[in-house]
Amino acid sequence: MDVPHRPASEKVTNVRDLRASDADRERVAAVLGEALADGRLTMEEHSERTSRVFAARTLGELTGLTGDLSPEEAQPILVDDRPVSVFFGRTRRDGRWVVPVKLPLLALFGTVELDLREAVLQRRHIVVDSLVLGGRIRLLVPEGVRVDVTGRTILSTRDLRARPAAEGPTIEVGGTLIFGSVRARAPKLTLRSRVRNRLNRGR
Repeated sequence: MDVPHRPASEKVTNVRDLRASDADRERVAAVLGEALADGRLTMEEHSERTSRVFAARTLGELTGLTGDLSPEEAQPILVDDRPVSVFFGRTRRDGRWVVPVKLPLLALFGTVELDLREAVLQRRHIVVDSLVLGGRIRLLVPEGVRVDVTGRTILSTRDLRARPAAEGPTIEVGGTLIFGSVRARAPKLTLRSRVRNRLNRGR
């Protein structure tokens, strides 16, 4: 998960204008390579789009290069600040996607899954402005991220098992939850990481 560094008072950058990394460009180039291999792009189209990939500076410039090659959920980078909503079902955002400063979320008797392990946070403090009725919020967060539930809860449950760091980013779940639940998990530590943590605590 990436968090752009900026002063707290600085204006929030539009999600499409966030700077792309080398890894972002490589993700898009890989999709173009697959499209060339299976005939969805000609050599000329592949060459032209690949040149634009490695010249791209922002995430918005990259997303336009694969829009006709894969459905939205399979895009290498998802730049979308629309609300997340589900009715009597399940929806998920994962992979490389941009999390806006304030993310509206609506879950009516359904489940919203947000995987933040490869996400880009616009700020170190993100607010999930939720309205949940008989629904569930499931968060998968990287090591060091704090998850706080500050919204109004009525007959709702929370199960937060993240491993926050003192200066790590915060995901705040606000809004209103009625007959709902929030669950947050950090990926399981490898054996090497568990041993290293124990050794560090013993110092």
